[in-house]
Amino acid sequence: MTDENGKPQRETKPANKRGAARLAAVQALYQMDVTGVGLLEIASEYESFRLGKEVDGDLYRDADPQWFRMIIAGVVDNQRQIDPVIHQSLPESWPLSRVDSTLRAILRAGVFELMKKQDVPIAVIVTEYVDIAKAFYEAEEPGLVNAVLDRVAGRVRTDTKGRAR
Repeated sequence: MTDENGKPQRETKPANKRGAARLAAVQALYQMDVTGVGLLEIASEYESFRLGKEVDGDLYRDADPQWFRMIIAGVVDNQRQIDPVIHQSLPESWPLSRVDSTLRAILRAGVFELMKKQDVPIAVIVTEYVDIAKAFYEAEEPGLVNAVLDRVAGRVRTDTKGRAR
């Protein structure tokens, strides 16, 4: 497909808005971690300039802005509860202090949703964050995300229906 100027149009695959919000939230949490930018500033930046917009030739998928805000605010507000849960679920050979910023953002967002969004099935949360990990990593990290979130779900959720395997 081409546009009226003969340039190839970039086809965007349909994606659910919550999935796009999760990816954007992980990116925002990473950015907050490495730059020290605050919650309000990062939320404003993403909502004004990234969600559903083109940035440097890359088209960001349209995302649910409320879901995006809920995740980043929830991780920030609950980080003192989230980090120990992650630490307990990591292998001894891979302490939280060893986890890089991107992986830490993925785990924090996933654990937040498992802890606070009881209405979202476990399998949906785990699958979405494993897919996000696959977008950033090719090695063992997606498997680690799957294992950690599955362990956390077993501890913090009473509903085992829809549990990732």
